[in-house]
Amino acid sequence: FKIDHHLVTALVERWRPEMHNFHLPVGECTITLEDVALQLDIRVDSRPINGATYYDWEEMCEQYLGVVPPKGEAIVGSAIKLKWLQDSMSPLPAEPTQQQLEAHCRAYILWLIGGVLMPDKMGNWVHLMYLIMLADLDRVRWYSWGFAFLARPYREICRATDPDAKTMGGCASLLQSWAWYRMPFI
Repeated sequence: FKIDHHLVTALVERWRPEMHNFHLPVGECTITLEDVALQLDIRVDSRPINGATYYDWEEMCEQYLGVVPPKGEAIVGSAIKLKWLQDSMSPLPAEPTQQQLEAHCRAYILWLIGGVLMPDKMGNWVHLMYLIMLADLDRVRWYSWGFAFLARPYREICRATDPDAKTMGGCASLLQSWAWYRMPFI
């Protein structure tokens, strides 16, 4: 999915942070939870994603990912480097244990969250608070991920309206697909 940077820039220029919507010649519009549900096929009607964000992250990584990332290199504060996450997950053996399967699944979902759905400005870190949400893989689908995925683009677009901003985080593919869907004339 190639991002049309000109389209994204044009939308950011029309964003009004105080109203959280785009001001266009034809009126005002914004990305809604319905757009997130339809375009990303992600739940918006279930349990909220919330909870504590202060843990011993090395211990959490060891428990849920099966590896301990080096502090200061792979973990800084409460974020983990996506490259390290990708590189540290060695290929599964021919007959993996349930624990190995779950650890790989958590790592992959965490990578998707940080690399595709809610990337930071550089697209190389993900907050480890999402790892706690992935602890019980049977319950992951019951969380309302759509709210978190919508809040991130709002926040990032607001930050991008700053004249000194050089890049923008968030799901640019959601912004672009929303524009194509809601404004087919572009």
